[in-house]
Amino acid sequence: MRPGGRPGDVHVAGRNMDIHHGLRGERSVRVERADHSRVVAYRGGRGYVQHPYMWRGHEFGHRTYWEHGRAYDRYYARYPYHGVYVEMYSPAVYYPPAFYGWAYNPWAVPVAYPVAAWGWGAAPWYGYYGPYFAPYPVYASASLWLTDYLISSTLAAAYAANAAAAAQAQAQLAADAAPLTPQIKDLVSAEVQRQIAIENAEAAQQAAGPNPAISGVERMLSDNQSHVFVAGKAIDVTDASGTECAVSDGDVLQLTPTPLPADATTATLVMLTSKGGVECRRGVAVTVGIEDLQDMQNHMREMIGQGMGELKSKQGQNGLPALPVSASAMPVTAQFAMNAPPPDTNAAQEISSEAQDADKAEQEVVNEANAGAAAPAEATPPPVAAPAAPPVQITGGETVDQVTSAMGQPKNIVDLGSKKIYVYKDMKITFKDGKVSDVN
Repeated sequence: MRPGGRPGDVHVAGRNMDIHHGLRGERSVRVERADHSRVVAYRGGRGYVQHPYMWRGHEFGHRTYWEHGRAYDRYYARYPYHGVYVEMYSPAVYYPPAFYGWAYNPWAVPVAYPVAAWGWGAAPWYGYYGPYFAPYPVYASASLWLTDYLISSTLAAAYAANAAAAAQAQAQLAADAAPLTPQIKDLVSAEVQRQIAIENAEAAQQAAGPNPAISGVERMLSDNQSHVFVAGKAIDVTDASGTECAVSDGDVLQLTPTPLPADATTATLVMLTSKGGVECRRGVAVTVGIEDLQDMQNHMREMIGQGMGELKSKQGQNGLPALPVSASAMPVTAQFAMNAPPPDTNAAQEISSEAQDADKAEQEVVNEANAGAAAPAEATPPPVAAPAAPPVQITGGETVDQVTSAMGQPKNIVDLGSKKIYVYKDMKITFKDGKVSDVN
C-alpha cells in the first residue's frame, strides 16, 4: 500500500497476475499463463498479448499490440543477462545497407521542415507538451529528423493513452519541469545514429539469430560508451536516497560508462529531463532495472524503425532529400518473423477480459486488507474455570488419613476415645479404631 491507503502493488495468487499502480496514477496488469504466453493490460483498453515460439534454438515472443482501436505486431528475442531474462526487440524487416547509410550520414544540404510538414501543429498533445518539447527548425541528417519523430510519437501516444484512460490531465506541466533542451536532443540524435548502426550490423547477421552483445542493452552496458534512453512508458524508480519517484513517456535518462558488477540486476542513470511533480528531478541519479532499460531501448528501436519506414515513404517531399537508387530497394523480411505463429486475433478481447478480472480481483484483495486493518483487537478471553472435582465417596473402612486426604480437615472433631466423629459441612464421619464405621 502507498501512503494514504492507496494500493501500490497487488499479486493475485493462483492467477500469476500482478497489478501495479504507478506514482502518476497509471495502472498495469500483467498475467503470465501456464503456456508461457502473457497478457499485459493498461488503462483505456491498451495492451498486448504475447505468444512464445522457438526459432533455431532461440526463444522469441510474438506480441500483438492493441492500441486505440488498431492491432500491430512486434517480435522480441529472449535472453538471460545478469541473472534475469530480458526481451530484446528484433525488427521484422531489414533495409538494404545503402538505406541505413542514407539514414546515418549527414545529408548534402540541411532541410527546413516546418511543424506544418509534420502535421501535428494543431494537435492537443503538441499544445500540452509545448513547454517540454520543440522540434528542430532544420534537419542536417535523418538522425535529427528521426529524433523528433521518436520524441513526438512518444508524447503523442502518452497523451492519447491518458485521454483514453480518462486520466486527470494537468492544465500545464508542473512548475518544476525540466524540458528537452537542444543539447539533450543532440544526445538523443547521437544515440539514434548508434541504434541505426546497430540495426545495420544486425541485418548482415540476422540469419545467425539474435545476438544481444551486438543489439541489446547488454552491449550498451558494456561498450564503455555513454548512452541515453528515451522512456516509452511510465515506471517507478528510486533515487540515491532510496526515495521513490516516477519516470514517464518521453523522459530522457543518461547512462555513463561504469563497470557493472556480475550480479547486478540494476544500473544507475541520471535524469536529463523531467515533467515535474512526482517525477524524478533533473540531475538526480536513479536506479533502473535491466529489464526496464531493455524496454527503453526496445521503445527507441521500435520508434526509429517506424520512423525510417515513414521517412522512406516521404523521401523527396516537403524538402526531404530523395533516396539514392541503391537505397530504394524493398526491405527484406527477417527469417525469424517468417516462422512466427500468426497474430492473436483475440488480443483486444483478452486484454479487456484480464483488465476486468483485475478490477474484481484487486477490489477483493483491497477489501480484505481493509477489513483486516479495521477489525478491533480481540478481547482477552476470561480464564477457563477448572473442571469440578468428582464427588468424594466414603463407603466405610477408610482410614483417617485417607478421609482427610479426600475431604480435607473437618470443621470439628468429637473425640470419644476409640471413637471419633469428624464433622464436615454436609457430613459426619464416625471412626472406630481409626477406620470409618459410619457416615451421616
